[in-house]
Amino acid sequence: MVDTNAEADIRGIDINKLAKGFAEEAIVFKKFINQTSTKAREIRWYAKTSGILDSVDTTTITASQIANTSFKSRPVVVEQSWTRYTSYVRKYFVESPWLSDEDIKDCDIDILATNIRDLVRAVANQVDARIYNQLSTGTGVQTSVSVADGWDDTVTGDPIADILTAKGAIRGYGYNPEGSTMIITATEHRQLLQWLINVKGSSIPSFANKSLESGVVMEILGCNVVVSQNATANQCLIFTKDAATWKSFTPITSVSINDPGIGTKIRVWEEGEIIVHDPKACYLLTVV
Repeated sequence: MVDTNAEADIRGIDINKLAKGFAEEAIVFKKFINQTSTKAREIRWYAKTSGILDSVDTTTITASQIANTSFKSRPVVVEQSWTRYTSYVRKYFVESPWLSDEDIKDCDIDILATNIRDLVRAVANQVDARIYNQLSTGTGVQTSVSVADGWDDTVTGDPIADILTAKGAIRGYGYNPEGSTMIITATEHRQLLQWLINVKGSSIPSFANKSLESGVVMEILGCNVVVSQNATANQCLIFTKDAATWKSFTPITSVSINDPGIGTKIRVWEEGEIIVHDPKACYLLTVV
């Protein structure tokens, strides 16, 4: 059946809806941080210096002066400070080759839907990589090395101690680590499960029933575990939702470019940037 001119736009709308559906499935890391929009490509933001004002924040005021002020004396003066940063929106942009009308109509494979899906995943993959990179390397992110010889050593390794250390450090800066996200690769996931089951004799942990929808594969010590190859090997990144915000300049968008009698080209793009405004709510474990 041949599309009329009036129906041509419907095909484009369907393509865009299909792309957005794939985006909801493919984009993982963005779900675990805050999301807001921005109207400008240049983003000015501020990072607070400290969570709790005490002796950590100044060399002249101690916590005891705040807690044990003498009678009739004036209160101790403390002040929060901020550091100003500027970030710039990044564009993630990709398109398909021309897909001929004939191939679209009679190929055994649905080349239109397949290309839309893979183009969206290509963009989402790069967005995920950017989010992970900034969360794991941002200025002020807490870091440490795992106990003894790491998670791959069943004798001296202790993933539970490492995770509890990370949670304690995050809590130490005033953030609630319960419900944190923990991102690891498939290798670290395997090592964690082997340690739990083979070394400690634990029962097999319960796995998320909707892992494909949420990205969470299991829960341990109050952390939602996400397995992704966009994570870095030999690392375990734990963070709360408060740690960062994805600033969306242009949400995931797709268009079909039609050349009558020739074919269709699909173009997909997204524009935005991650702002790690609370780096102390992140903790990067090196688990080797």
